[in-house]
Amino acid sequence: MKSSTKSSSILALSGGIGGAKLALGLTHVMRSEKLMIVGNIGDDFEHYGLQISPDLDTLMYTLSGKADSEKGWGLADESWVFMQALEKLGGDTWFQLGDTDLATHLERTRRLREGESLSAITVDFCRRFGIESSIIPVSNDPVPTIVKTPEGDLAFQDYFVREGCKPTVTGFRFQGADEAEPNPELLETLRNPLLQAVVICPSNPFLSIDPILAFPAVREALRNCHAPVIAVSPIIDGDAVKGPTAKIFDQLGYPVCATAVANHYRDFIDGFILDIQDSALVSQINKMGISVELANTLMTDLNVKTELARSVLDFSERCAKRNLSL
Repeated sequence: MKSSTKSSSILALSGGIGGAKLALGLTHVMRSEKLMIVGNIGDDFEHYGLQISPDLDTLMYTLSGKADSEKGWGLADESWVFMQALEKLGGDTWFQLGDTDLATHLERTRRLREGESLSAITVDFCRRFGIESSIIPVSNDPVPTIVKTPEGDLAFQDYFVREGCKPTVTGFRFQGADEAEPNPELLETLRNPLLQAVVICPSNPFLSIDPILAFPAVREALRNCHAPVIAVSPIIDGDAVKGPTAKIFDQLGYPVCATAVANHYRDFIDGFILDIQDSALVSQINKMGISVELANTLMTDLNVKTELARSVLDFSERCAKRNLSL
């Protein structure tokens, strides 16, 4: 697998939909080949014998321009003949697999069984999709997210898709994170003196970013990173744009606001981007020793994604200059 560590100047940590939107924006305001995106693998699971990596696929489909823009996941112009036939046979259809999407899962599974790493497969898929940026999994080892509920533990996809995020959440476990090896390219990039910024995308902190931070070496490298680490809030005006983020914050006893997100990352971030609707929270976050930038973070179209990405890069440059002057 060809390493892209030396050429990466911006590193982004991402889940699926929200992170992919910002990653797409970044490719429009910088040289795509200078962007490395680390994808969450806590959502990965085996279904009908296929190894599925939902967040990696969402990143690939989005950056290649092939994603279903309405759903935010899967491929555009997808057909569902396989699922319809499966339903007629009495099979489980709670997790939807599109006909074209199946090819990705089938080929990934075949190559994994032949001993190829998830990183190598993802890099090759990106090349075939015409993606110039580097997308890598946080690890080549499986580290599934387990959701804790009052009724017992649930595998992530059982909670998220089969149960529609309805069960009450009491916590999370990232199975095997202490023993698994983080992707060497990620650690090399975080230690690279040419790295200009780390971006924590506006993905769910608990479901998408924490599975990346669960590797002790990754969190430690973020704390020691010379480049500014900038997080973008996934919460706007006390609610999440999409998904169960607000619900989980509330169930875990945290206030549903951007300040809680900043506090969640406060041990390693230098800057935090708030939505313009949350300007009243600036002083609260400043008191944590974190610089704040206001921007429109509701990424409704490509123009907004691009403008937010530009704000992230401009803000990271100012944070870097401030750090040098201290």
